[in-house]
Amino acid sequence: MTVRKITMGPEDAKEFVQVATGCDFDVDISYNHFTVDAKSILGVLGLDFKQILTVNYNGFNAEFEKFLSRFAIAC
Repeated sequence: MTVRKITMGPEDAKEFVQVATGCDFDVDISYNHFTVDAKSILGVLGLDFKQILTVNYNGFNAEFEKFLSRFAIAC
């Protein structure tokens, strides 16, 4: 399981969901104890974008990794 910490705004949600949908593995995004399917635009738009978001996934997709790198924070 790969875990990445990111910050993004609601204006980035559509692109995030599009890139996540291109993955052939499950992708979840969460903050605190609230977890949603990253391939669901309604779920992602329901997130609090002021929080640090945690992306959990088990697989590799170069485009998805490149996208996450744009929003990654140092841990």
